[in-house]
Amino acid sequence: MTETQNEKFARLAARVAEERDRQAFAELFNFFAPRINAYLLRLKMDNGSAEELTQEVLVVLWHKAHMFDATKSSLPTWLFRIARNRRIDHLRRDKSDRLDPNEPMLMPQEQEHADVTIDAGRREQQVQLAMKTLPDEQQSLIRLAFFTGMSHSQIAEDTGLPLGTVKSRIRLAFSRLRKILEAAELVDVD
Repeated sequence: MTETQNEKFARLAARVAEERDRQAFAELFNFFAPRINAYLLRLKMDNGSAEELTQEVLVVLWHKAHMFDATKSSLPTWLFRIARNRRIDHLRRDKSDRLDPNEPMLMPQEQEHADVTIDAGRREQQVQLAMKTLPDEQQSLIRLAFFTGMSHSQIAEDTGLPLGTVKSRIRLAFSRLRKILEAAELVDVD
C-alpha cells in the first residue's frame, strides 16, 4: 500500500514535532513555501509582505508542529488556515497604522488651568480630612459605596448589616461630610 501525499505530509510533520527533524522540515518547506507565497499573492498582498507571512507560517510549523492533528485536518489545510489568519492579522495591523491624525479621539486634551488643578487637589484633601472625622463604621460604608462602587444591598450582604442600617449610616455620614465641607469652604473664602 502506497502512502498518500497527505499521509506523507503528516509523517513529516510528526518527525518535525517529535524529533525536530531538519530534513523533514526542509522537505515541507520546499513544498509549501512557494504555494503559500502564491496563495498570499493571489489575495493581493505585496511581494515583501507575502514572503514575510510565508516565513511566519513555516516558522509556526517548525515551532508548533506538535499542534497539528492529522485526524482533524490535512497539513495543507492547517498551514493555509494559518496563512489566512496571519494575513487577516496583517491587514488589521495595517489598518491601525492608517489612523486619521485629525480624529478627535486622538487629539490631546486641553490641559486644565493650574488654579483648577489646585482647587481639585484642595477639595480632595478636604474630603479626605472630613472622612477621618467620621466614625469607623461610617467611613467603611462610604468607602464601600463610593470607592468600590458596591450597591447598598451588596454592602448589607457583605457586612452582614441590615439594609436599613446601611442606608441610614450612609445618609448620616453624608450629612456630617456636607456640614464639614461647607464649613471648610467658608473658612477658605474668608
